[in-house]
Amino acid sequence: MTNGIYTLANDYVYHQLVALLNSIEVNAGDVPVCVIAYNDQIDLVRTEVATRKNVTLLEDPEIFARWEEFSHRVWQSHPTAIETWQAKGIQKFYRVGENRRYCAFDLDSYFEKFIYLDADTLVMQPLDFVFDKLDEYDFVAYDFQYKDPAHIYNLSSAKLYELFSKDRIESEIFCSGFYASKRGVFPPEQREWLLSQLNNGDSEILYMGAPNQSVLNYMRMKSNVSFYNFSFNLPENKLTGCCANSPHFENQDNVLYDKGNRLTFLHYIGLSSKLFNRLCAGENIDFPYRDIFLHYRYLYAPEKHPKFTTKPKAYNAPPSLGKRILKKLGLAVGGK
Repeated sequence: MTNGIYTLANDYVYHQLVALLNSIEVNAGDVPVCVIAYNDQIDLVRTEVATRKNVTLLEDPEIFARWEEFSHRVWQSHPTAIETWQAKGIQKFYRVGENRRYCAFDLDSYFEKFIYLDADTLVMQPLDFVFDKLDEYDFVAYDFQYKDPAHIYNLSSAKLYELFSKDRIESEIFCSGFYASKRGVFPPEQREWLLSQLNNGDSEILYMGAPNQSVLNYMRMKSNVSFYNFSFNLPENKLTGCCANSPHFENQDNVLYDKGNRLTFLHYIGLSSKLFNRLCAGENIDFPYRDIFLHYRYLYAPEKHPKFTTKPKAYNAPPSLGKRILKKLGLAVGGK
């Protein structure tokens, strides 16, 4: 049985992709990786993949087309989504490229068992224990998204708790930045059934702000695909976090630990790719676990590591007085 890792990328997240691939190679071992093309802007990605013996690029238009069509039909079933996005100038549906991560489920995809990782993550240890859990369950996660269901479902929907109990929502939802599953879990006939349920009113529970994350959670829960979350099952003294907004992780030789336990992965969730691109262009921006990112990004190209000539500036620092004045003047001019 072939195990592998998928991620989703284009040239905009090139620096993050390089860091992720290096972290997998160093910390997870010889695991095959497939980079799914987010869109057609992949010149840098294609060049990078060509230099790596264990990494492939998925850019199959036929696979992309069937999952994009499925996603489009999902959001056509929603009472307001398509109209709302079109009014904002969004073609088809919001973040259309993100639906390509579903290609991992396709019967023509590469891996029988897979782990999906967003490009803004770093792997901190071997992932064999995650693949092994797929021998018992069809879907595996390791996060604490259940504490924030508002980024998964529309909590104001009256139908939500008719479909899923409060207990299920508080124990089964997951972040789509890291999960594991199997090829063929959602075959064509299952997808058609899900679409029929969405068209019968289920679609109002979907959260438009994170469309693919919402749909993926719905697909798994509605289909009752067997599910395991390490965060619910590991002993308290073995649990680790994963989000970069947790300030207490300890760096030991460029691997992060949470109260003595090695992290599985670090997710720079909530940090814009613009920050990473500006940093790699030489702007001295400071953000959580920045040096860990820089270590993996330039692991094999230390000569390209940016040389900072100014003091670090916090990524979330308020704008300077001068910039605030210019902004105010600009708004005033615009309001005339």
